[in-house]
Amino acid sequence: MKEKITIVKVGGAIVEDDAQLTQLLKKFCTIEGKKVLVHGGGRKATKVAEALGIESKMVGGRRVTDADMLSVVTMVYGGLVNKNLVARLQANGVNAIGLTGADMDIIRSHRRPPVAISGVSTLVNFGFVGDVDHANGEMLSRLIEVGITPVMAPLTHDGQGNILNTNADTIASETAKALASYYDVTLIFCFEKKGVLSNPEDDNSVIPVITHADFERYKADGTVSGGMLPKIENALSAIDAGVKEVIITLATAIDSSSGTTIR
Repeated sequence: MKEKITIVKVGGAIVEDDAQLTQLLKKFCTIEGKKVLVHGGGRKATKVAEALGIESKMVGGRRVTDADMLSVVTMVYGGLVNKNLVARLQANGVNAIGLTGADMDIIRSHRRPPVAISGVSTLVNFGFVGDVDHANGEMLSRLIEVGITPVMAPLTHDGQGNILNTNADTIASETAKALASYYDVTLIFCFEKKGVLSNPEDDNSVIPVITHADFERYKADGTVSGGMLPKIENALSAIDAGVKEVIITLATAIDSSSGTTIR
């Protein structure tokens, strides 16, 4: 029987809110057994880019990353956000290490070619955005087995010396899939809502379960849109690859069974 591991992905909105982040980290630290933290930081990157006079552009819930924006996200994700999280976990007794996909060749990707996006008339060039080719579960498990908690930043590399910006939900999903051969994996996507909502104006309209068929229906009728699309796509991909359980829930509820379960 495989040992349990919990992977928690925290979004940029929580990272930006110190009170919510403090509460999330306290709950994360109390999770029993092995664990991994994956973080975003898009809102912080947008603020830093704005201060530097660099325009942020999003298409389909994903960031377009030109050379200037790549410098920003590398600094913000791999430095500012990642190391602050590591320091705060250390202060709470969790021996953590901050990683990008380039560290120990953990996650390798290729630069995304121009792609068609629903509602956009021309192919979209996302720039220096990476689509994952391989996540090294063996190397990650070696760290985990000696009592270290990885803190994963949403950056990968192409094996040719280039850092690439990669969606944090994708990082969480690919990490979960890579570790599914070694552990009984629970993946938790946490953010500022109680789960996936059927009505964005009603915080209590949580959809309890979403299957592949449900997702296609919700996507078609607009119930699910924007940044929630890649989140659920990554969740379903993780389930298909052998991850035991995926939950989308409130950041303060990672120690409960509430939220939306993806099956």
